[in-house]
Amino acid sequence: MDDYTIPQHWAHYSAADHAVWKTLFERQTALLPQLACREFVEGMHALPLSADAIPDFAALNEVLMPRTGWQVVAVPGLVPDEVFFNHLANRRFPSGNFIRGADQLDYLQEPDVFHDVFGHVPMLMHPVMADFIQLYGQAGLRAQRIGKLTELARVYWYTVEFGLVKEQAPGESGAQEALRIYGAGIASSFTESGFAVQSTSPHRIGFDLERVMRTRYRIDDFQECYFVLDSLNDLLDLARIDFDPVYERLNSGPTFAPGDVLPSDRVFQHGDGSYARSRVPELA
Repeated sequence: MDDYTIPQHWAHYSAADHAVWKTLFERQTALLPQLACREFVEGMHALPLSADAIPDFAALNEVLMPRTGWQVVAVPGLVPDEVFFNHLANRRFPSGNFIRGADQLDYLQEPDVFHDVFGHVPMLMHPVMADFIQLYGQAGLRAQRIGKLTELARVYWYTVEFGLVKEQAPGESGAQEALRIYGAGIASSFTESGFAVQSTSPHRIGFDLERVMRTRYRIDDFQECYFVLDSLNDLLDLARIDFDPVYERLNSGPTFAPGDVLPSDRVFQHGDGSYARSRVPELA
């Protein structure tokens, strides 16, 4: 099976490419210490990442591999599901080797090197996320074989890409509970970083596996709902469960829209939906 890996061709990046990285990097590094979880910020600082240039994957791997056994490999863009899962199952994170244009700073449909490296790799420095994503890759290969990939993909989307986690944050009256970013899709987006944890519009709901696997998501706009872990350690418990009984229950019953709130939900914020209505005027 072709693994789709290619050389990064670091020397081929232009001055304009590095300038786009610099703009994106400086925006996010100014923003995330107040919004992202400690593990993300620590991983970001521990890696050879700077505003000066798009990182060389070889230099990243010199730090990443001794820490958690992961490495970043270059691919030309999105790869087939089986290839993606096989890379993850073997602790290889596939990253696009291209970067968006200066006219696409705030939205890009296909993940580029900024999303893949800046968004994902800091959390791969953390042993829990490192183990979770490997186990997810193994589960993905099986889900593909038994026709449950749609449901399992929702777990990845609402954790690795768009997950929030509770964290004790210092406040005037001592430590206070706050919601923080760990998902790469949020961490690599200037506009969604603030939206995900500060806006009144989206719902923020306690993570429940079966609820998540029944919930559709948006791929072209901000999320209408973010699911919140009590702790990153919950990811390992999640990855090690027997999915077969869950898959069996998912054969029947409802599928939920991204904006649904259920009576059984543990709600951190019942969003007012103002952003979603502004994007779809007929719902106003």
